Formats: sequence, structure tokens, C-alpha cells
Amino acid sequence: MSRNPNPYKRPDHKSREARSLGYPARSVFKLEEIDRRTGLLRPGQHVLDLGAAPGSWSMYVARKIGAAGRLLAVDLQPIGASLGPNAVFVQGDALSIEDGVLGQFAPYDVVLSDMAPSTTGSKEADAAKSEELFLRAAEVGAQLGRPGSAFVGKLFMGGGFEPTRARLRELYDQVRVIRPEGTRSNSVEVFLVGMHRK
Repeated sequence: MSRNPNPYKRPDHKSREARSLGYPARSVFKLEEIDRRTGLLRPGQHVLDLGAAPGSWSMYVARKIGAAGRLLAVDLQPIGASLGPNAVFVQGDALSIEDGVLGQFAPYDVVLSDMAPSTTGSKEADAAKSEELFLRAAEVGAQLGRPGSAFVGKLFMGGGFEPTRARLRELYDQVRVIRPEGTRSNSVEVFLVGMHRK
């Protein structure tokens, strides 16, 4: 009995382009577009990156915030990429690590979450798990972000999309939904961007 091949395992031109630029994954182009469209990242900022592996977002952030900035990257998996002297990587569950560890560079100007659940094949179940991860990450952003800070989180589209967006609107003055051009055509993911934490 043959198994359906996983399209995400096959490198496409975006994956190859990312590697040619020194990034481990094509996801860097998603953050780059979000940054370009929102003016998210600037030199000197303090940034928290939840679900950082394999490290493309963290590498991009570390370069954008420069030597005066500070980045804390967190993931269950190790990061092989070199992030530079302005960054610290912590291996562990981003949502169960002690607040003192997560908050070592707080208050943050930007909190990022590219976290996604292990998929089951059930769109409804996967979307529900994604919503839970997103909301927990958004709460971290609200707790550790400074007033006026920003949050970016990945979300699988599903039945809980509107309540999830509504919760983010309670925390941030502006909420945008962005589906970057680099997103694969068969993907259900979008990114919700909260600007100006209340």
C-alpha cells in the first residue's frame, strides 16, 4: 500500500533560494514579507521567537535588530544555525519554560510564533490544535511584550478563526491577516499580526 508523498519534504525553488542565502528553510521569505508590509523589525529591538527551529526566522531577526538588539529563540528542537552574539537559544517547550527564562530580555518589542502542531490529517483537529498554540503564544506576547509592542503568530484556518482573531483584537489595537506569497498553495496557514499592544 503506497503512502502519499509529503509535498513539504521536496525542496522547491524557494527552499533552494533560502539555502543559497544561508537560511535553513524557506520560511524566512514569509517573515521578510510580513516585516516589509508592517515595518515590524528595527535595530535595537528586543524580540522573542517561539518555535524557532530550524532557525531561519531567528537568523533574519538577529540581522535586522543588529548588535544593539536582543533575541531569545526557543524551540523543542535544536538550532544548527549560527544566530550571532545578540541572540540566545533555549531548547525546551516554549509554552512551559519558566517565565524568568522566557523573560530574560523582556519587555519585548516583538513576539513571534511560527509554532505549529504535529498534524494528524484531520483538518478540524489540526486547526483546533493550531488555535490553542496560537492563543497561548499570544498570551505570552501580551504578558512579556511592552505597551505598543507587536505579535506575529501562525494559524491554521479553521472554525475557530474568528474567535481567535477577536481575542487578538482584545490585546492589540490593530490586527492584520497576512498570507505571504511564499506560502505553499496547498497550505491552510495564515499569519495574524497584532500591532500596538494595549
